[in-house]
Amino acid sequence: MGEALSALLDWYARAGIQSFVGEAPRDRFAETEAETERRKGSRPASGPAAAQTAASPGTFPERRSTVLAPPPRPAPAIALRSDEALATEAREQAARAGSLAELQVLLADFTGCGLKATAKNLVFGNGSETADLMFVGEAPGRDEDLAGEPFVGRSGQLLDRMLGSIGLKREDVRVTNTVPWRPPGNRTPTPAETETCLPFTLRHIELVNPRVLVCLGSPSAKALLRTDEGIMRLRGRWSSVTLPNGAALPTMAMLHPAYLLRQPSQKRLAWRDLLTLKQALDAKG
Repeated sequence: MGEALSALLDWYARAGIQSFVGEAPRDRFAETEAETERRKGSRPASGPAAAQTAASPGTFPERRSTVLAPPPRPAPAIALRSDEALATEAREQAARAGSLAELQVLLADFTGCGLKATAKNLVFGNGSETADLMFVGEAPGRDEDLAGEPFVGRSGQLLDRMLGSIGLKREDVRVTNTVPWRPPGNRTPTPAETETCLPFTLRHIELVNPRVLVCLGSPSAKALLRTDEGIMRLRGRWSSVTLPNGAALPTMAMLHPAYLLRQPSQKRLAWRDLLTLKQALDAKG
């Protein structure tokens, strides 16, 4: 027993324990509970009763004004319109236009296409308002967005040269797009965006009343010809676009000038299509 006690004392010494506070152990949990109860008992009462108790006889307790924060306003309800509702509104607005100038004003005021919020300018169209030949592209690019005119960049310069190769001038034809606002990053317009803007494009064609219509590029051809075929199968073939007034307009699809800039070897196909187009125009006088 003595050796065990000696070993224990030696271990205490090496652990830094030099003296003992007491012989009985302390229950720290019980002490904490007792301190909590003591503080609860010494806490002053609160509320109206406590105010009356604290007030001296014959006096009134001090009144404190309580300012209540106004309740938060409910978020305004946002009326979401379906794609079909937007297309219906576009058809109604476009049908009201009796001239290209009126159509441009109605399109500028139209809020059904979200691309308007990100574009710098409305790209309506340019060229002769009574042209026999009309071109419809896909959507404006960066240069067109800045200028507010269709086909003014490199693709527009190539289009001018293509027209010149068959004896036509740019100012003698009408040019527009299926979507009048530039999509962010020059992305392809979504089907919903195209369908929303399409009534304005069709009314644009009606008001110009050309003899021949050309769809430049796959998106334009698919939107106007109502087909899923690719541009390589559509190009150079005659079809027709049915306008809202019921008229069937002879239409041909061609490769977009921007595509020809990326794929110069395909210009031979564009040249064939231009010759086909020239023959049709010559036949119509």
